[in-house]
Amino acid sequence: MKNFNVFYDEKEDILYLAKEGQEAEVVELAPGINAELNSSGDLIGVELFNASSVFKDVIQLMEKRLQAA
Repeated sequence: MKNFNVFYDEKEDILYLAKEGQEAEVVELAPGINAELNSSGDLIGVELFNASSVFKDVIQLMEKRLQAA
């Protein structure tokens, strides 16, 4: 996923990976996970809704490691 930037909207709890391009189509990969494609069908973005729930276990592990450091 070269050239992608990561954004997080804390208020809406959406993790967004994006690179430059004009969105032409959105494809739902799974409930709460959308892929954004340009007019050539290239991936230009991924939206992950309820991100904190999806990454809950990862976040807890990171918090424990930071506290131990």
